[in-house]
Amino acid sequence: MNTPSLRPDADPVLRYLFVHAHPDDETLATGVALATLARAGHEVHVLTCTLGEEGEVIPPELAHLAADADDTLGPYRRGELRAAMSHLGVREHVLGEDPATHTGSAYRDSGMADTPANADPRSWVAADEAEAVAALREHMSDLAPDVVVTYDEHGGYLHPDHVTTHRRTRAAVAALPAQQRPRLYVVLSAQDEAAADRAWLPDVVDAAHGLTLLAAGEAYPPSVVDPALVTHEIVGDPADLAARDAALREHRTQVSVYDGGYYALSNDIAARLARADRFAALDPDTGALLPAPMAAEGAATLCEGRIVGLPAEGGR
Repeated sequence: MNTPSLRPDADPVLRYLFVHAHPDDETLATGVALATLARAGHEVHVLTCTLGEEGEVIPPELAHLAADADDTLGPYRRGELRAAMSHLGVREHVLGEDPATHTGSAYRDSGMADTPANADPRSWVAADEAEAVAALREHMSDLAPDVVVTYDEHGGYLHPDHVTTHRRTRAAVAALPAQQRPRLYVVLSAQDEAAADRAWLPDVVDAAHGLTLLAAGEAYPPSVVDPALVTHEIVGDPADLAARDAALREHRTQVSVYDGGYYALSNDIAARLARADRFAALDPDTGALLPAPMAAEGAATLCEGRIVGLPAEGGR
């Protein structure tokens, strides 16, 4: 990739809102950006739409938490999220959480595509669309972020909750008055970097862990795109990456982090830990990705790892 790698400038200080579906998504998909922006002095928030109740549990001693056992994984993952964000200096919120006790949520994890959990009336995908969008819009209106970040239209890998989070976040931004709209960005991965990561893994993954290595020719998730579509990136320095790694280790029900720079989910497929997070600006009205020149105009902009084009009155 030819995108310059520049650390974000904290003058002026900006308010960021990252909207994710489940605890751990924020660190897996945007952990480098969260760490880098917070350490640079910006005000960074994560809003999580569900507690991830349907996730598979990796540690055997915690198997009783699963949805098909005690069904207490959600509150446990809420604690993991809180601990993870403490490493990053990020303020965390859960949609519909009790503000007094910081427990509960308005919506439940919908599970993977075509599973019975999709039909649960409490699930994020089954929720009333207008009510869910209104809840997100209200949160944005109260917080007044300069920048909102979420998944692209494919949700990374087509998880129903991720796709739904993209759609509703975009609708919530579009529903705000024009003068109150934050800039909207979506998370992307560049295919050249994804290919380089696959080529790197066989030389570093310890065979004793029993992890699967994907072959170079195997298909990529749909959010792995032509590098030309990636217009913004934040590259972490060693301190940022160390903070991200510490945060990810807190999500131990869902993620195994290994020395050497890689991790695996419950599917035991090895993946390289990101050194940078990449984005493109999105038009909330049309859903179209904005090319770099358009993305750099006007309000607060996450461009090439720093903020550009910010009007004088935009800082906090």
